[in-house]
Amino acid sequence: MAAAIALGFVPPKWPDGARWPLAVAGAGLALAGAGTAAWSARLLGAGLTPFPRPRPGAPLVRSGPYRVVRHPLYAGGLLFFAGYGLAASVAALAAAGALGVVWGLKARVEERHLAALHPEYGDYAARVRFRLVPGVY
Repeated sequence: MAAAIALGFVPPKWPDGARWPLAVAGAGLALAGAGTAAWSARLLGAGLTPFPRPRPGAPLVRSGPYRVVRHPLYAGGLLFFAGYGLAASVAALAAAGALGVVWGLKARVEERHLAALHPEYGDYAARVRFRLVPGVY
């Protein structure tokens, strides 16, 4: 994540005519992503951890953005970094794509742990079909 931010300060930058529209669109995406991530983290509460293994006793959250995708915290982070990349540079946007791949793989590992901890996880995953991006993945 730090690398994605740092890459916003290195070339190549966006062409002059595209900078302003991309900055506006990027700011909107970044704000939406930050809001989604904050909402998702708040719902997780004490269960929030940076590791793919859930905290023992953490409840399975199924409300709010967790009704749309199974990993809205990662989705919000991806929106934030994609928005930042659009506003900052080509390299930062590429780094956001790399983060999306990493978080997609992390989500798969996390789901194995969630299924072991919560017997109802299979039903939840069948009902909420997408991990990060509604209608896509």
